Amino acid sequence: MIVALVYAAAALAEIAGCFAVWAVLRLGRSAFWLAPGALCLGLFAYLLTRVESDAAGRAFAAYGGVYIAASLLWLWGVEGQRPDRWDVAGAGLCLAGASLILLAPRA
Repeated sequence: MIVALVYAAAALAEIAGCFAVWAVLRLGRSAFWLAPGALCLGLFAYLLTRVESDAAGRAFAAYGGVYIAASLLWLWGVEGQRPDRWDVAGAGLCLAGASLILLAPRA
């Protein structure tokens, strides 16, 4: 359960940080958005180190599925565009894959 919360917080931090850059370059927002964006990206990287895993690559791979699902929630909640059934199906597949990577028994 803690891993899910860490991954969710990491996804929120990464998406917020990347959106800050998007807002400056694509939406014409002030460059002042970049400072909190950089802090969010630093928080994202820190949070991923809190996941118990024997290898960074495995922790990052499992995080990828969570990131995809969180990005679609951002699309809906922040950008006001509802994900379609294909978005939801794809996110479900990614979360299943992330679960398999993270929870599979290891020798």
